Amino acid sequence: MSEGPLKRIENPATERERKINGIIALVREINESRERIPFPGIHPEAYAKLKKGEQEDPGYVTPIDELLARFQNEGMRVVMGRLPAGGNVFIVPSQSADVENDSILPRQLQIDGATDARLKELVARIHDLTTR
Repeated sequence: MSEGPLKRIENPATERERKINGIIALVREINESRERIPFPGIHPEAYAKLKKGEQEDPGYVTPIDELLARFQNEGMRVVMGRLPAGGNVFIVPSQSADVENDSILPRQLQIDGATDARLKELVARIHDLTTR
């Protein structure tokens, strides 16, 4: 009686590390190209949530309308959080280094209209990491 090939079961921690390493490599690739990445906009729901948070706690971060204007004028770049092994990725205006005040999350981007295939892949990989 033959049962066929055995399916290898990957340790969930190892699978997560593999996915994070893939995200880190993609962020590096995007940044090494030094191309200006056009800002595709954010989801209306994300905008509403950010605007509400801004009104409830003013002065905590850069106002979302100001941030969106900067994204439109400067373009954007992708940065890792302080601890890259955690897989934290942020989107900031091209001329900003202030992740705490000037960032949005990749999942907030409206990538339907994005022209950068690497950006679409990054958002898909992050979604895969956070939903499994």
